[in-house]
Amino acid sequence: MSGKLDALYRLQKKDLSQAAAVLSDAFQDDPLWNAVLEEATPTQRVSVFETPIRYCAKYGQVYAPSENLEGVAAWTPGELANMTLWRMLRSGALWAGMKIGIDISKKMGSIFRPIEIDRQAIMKDTPYFYLMVIGVAPALQGRGFAGKLLRALIEQGEQTGRALYLETETESNVHMYEHLGFTVVKQIVLPVVNLPMWEMVRGG
Repeated sequence: MSGKLDALYRLQKKDLSQAAAVLSDAFQDDPLWNAVLEEATPTQRVSVFETPIRYCAKYGQVYAPSENLEGVAAWTPGELANMTLWRMLRSGALWAGMKIGIDISKKMGSIFRPIEIDRQAIMKDTPYFYLMVIGVAPALQGRGFAGKLLRALIEQGEQTGRALYLETETESNVHMYEHLGFTVVKQIVLPVVNLPMWEMVRGG
């Protein structure tokens, strides 16, 4: 369907645990995730990223630049973006989520609930893809891998007539996404951690 997608590697079930580890490493210096996961064990940190990876592998798409998993991007159609209990169970995301632990899960729920509410309101009645997570291994950042993944998603959005929606927690990422045609639709301060989040849309 998409030339740019065809040039990527679509993750298989055997890749999902490694992909979660890649994302955990990718966000090791991220101020938001360090605040959210300040009391998490290394296993819990990986499980946080394994949850959306497994969910999108079932209900959306998960890609890497190659079989080497230099980076990972996971997205899902907007109508399947809400992680209901049944969907989490069917995708295996529930078991990954259970490894996170009750305390961290509750904390994450309080922190990220406002952006879920915003997404549903902003994208109401608009067909879209929701980019749940994207990251590149620290040693390989700056080599164009994130751009390769994003351009494939952009092409898919254009081919299917869907908008794209994402959130990002750093201004440097905001500028990168703006360069690729995204627009900030809202900036909020997340509760509990008191850190910013930018909500961005492309198309629609």
